[in-house]
Amino acid sequence: MRKSLKWLLFSSLVILIATTIANKPVDKKPEPDKDTPTIVQKPNGPAPKIKGINKKVDLDESEPQKQEAVEIDTTTNLEINQESTFLVTKVIDGDTISLSNGEVVRYIGIDTPETKHPSLPVQCFGAEASNKNKKLVEGKAVRLEKDVSETDKYGRLLRYVWIGDVFVNEYLVQQGFAQVSTYPPDVKYKDIFLQAQKEAREGNLGLWGTCGDFGTPVTPKPAKTSVQTPLPISGEWNCSGNTYNCTDFSTHTQAQSAFESCGGVGNDIHRLDADKDGLACENLP
Repeated sequence: MRKSLKWLLFSSLVILIATTIANKPVDKKPEPDKDTPTIVQKPNGPAPKIKGINKKVDLDESEPQKQEAVEIDTTTNLEINQESTFLVTKVIDGDTISLSNGEVVRYIGIDTPETKHPSLPVQCFGAEASNKNKKLVEGKAVRLEKDVSETDKYGRLLRYVWIGDVFVNEYLVQQGFAQVSTYPPDVKYKDIFLQAQKEAREGNLGLWGTCGDFGTPVTPKPAKTSVQTPLPISGEWNCSGNTYNCTDFSTHTQAQSAFESCGGVGNDIHRLDADKDGLACENLP
């Protein structure tokens, strides 16, 4: 009976131990988070690759990256707040020029007589002003100075113009090629221009001595009219000088009469026989 009891106790102990082991919780390895990138490390290999990231990452930041120099083209940009130098390719008139960059410049503070205005006649001393401006600046490098306004209503740059030490705007007024014409706010040199004009008028220089006043239209020269020499009634021709030409005769017969009376081919003092064939004014009827 004691054997049976020992066996029973031994069997119960074995069952208890087995049950305890069976019910013990097993540590499960957690599943990786889908949003967490997985690092795959290769022994003794290059830097780790991160799955799920396509952007190339430079892990070595010890060496600074090189930056390429960027060249900025400023050849067509005007320095609007500073004095700038440009080549004059064309003089339009006495107070307007064209530059090599395509810009047109209108001189500030002065006005020269018109030569190309669409609604005004050519004005006295306009051609002289244009020619003087051309001699001063065409084909030369000029320095431009801005006042306040950038352009006028026509899109032309408003500038004071210098060539060397010569202030072109003032010079044209001083020599009588232009009058003062200032408009606020561009009045930096107004007093200088007015003094120059005063001296030019008092000295009768340029347009002030030639035209009397600014803006006087050019008076067209009268066309030359030929005065017909009256022909002699009695047929007595004047053979002492070059008195007649073919327009003085109505017919070839009249011209031939004068031609022969004055000596014909040997003494064609009136030059009525151009081809020296003995026939005067052959084109007349």
